[in-house]
Amino acid sequence: MHRRPTPPPSPPSPDPPAPPRTAARVCAALAVCSVVLVTLVAARWHPLLTLDGDISRTTHRWAVHDRATTHTFRVLSDWVWDPLTMRLLCAAVVVWLVWRRAAWWTALWLAVTCAVATLAQQSMKAAVDRPRPVWRDPVDSAHYAAFPSGHAMTATVVCGLLLWLLHRHGPGRALWCTAVTVALVSVAGVGVTRVWLGVHWPSDVFGGWLSGALLVALAVTVYEWPRDRRPELPVRRRR
Repeated sequence: MHRRPTPPPSPPSPDPPAPPRTAARVCAALAVCSVVLVTLVAARWHPLLTLDGDISRTTHRWAVHDRATTHTFRVLSDWVWDPLTMRLLCAAVVVWLVWRRAAWWTALWLAVTCAVATLAQQSMKAAVDRPRPVWRDPVDSAHYAAFPSGHAMTATVVCGLLLWLLHRHGPGRALWCTAVTVALVSVAGVGVTRVWLGVHWPSDVFGGWLSGALLVALAVTVYEWPRDRRPELPVRRRR
């Protein structure tokens, strides 16, 4: 009589997947760039201040003389790309995720990330405490400290998160190209308007873009790792 061979022991369950190396490298690169820029701004590095001043004085002259463009930029900056508008858009997506998709974890992740972005932005403003440009003939006004630009940071965070969520759902080519175009125009455009209107230095806008991109990269990394522990609910199908 032959004895059956003992089956080999089953391998241990694999550990949760680690964050992709690419995501970690992107986060590290954005973090280094952000720290360097914050340090240069806080230390009032002369070459950076000179470049900021030259660009701002030139764009302010254009803004004073080209009233039509200035008025258009004020509408875009104060209504279309305003942080409140961006947060309301994000809130609408949160409601849609819960109501139509029952995606509670994704909705919570999106809401918390936007809240963290607001807190981080205000904390950086208070810590750096950079004065805004001052003009004898201003074309617009703003409050709080200058660095980083809240408009630029909020637009980067909201557009970045929504683009990533859309990409995960596999949109059609036309929809994806349209969404990317709108996002790029919004993020770049809001930065241009803030400098044109004389309420931010160029490095404030660049700092907002960097900080926003860093937060998006960190949020995506948190969402993707570990995937098997994400308490997502099934999709709710509406009749």
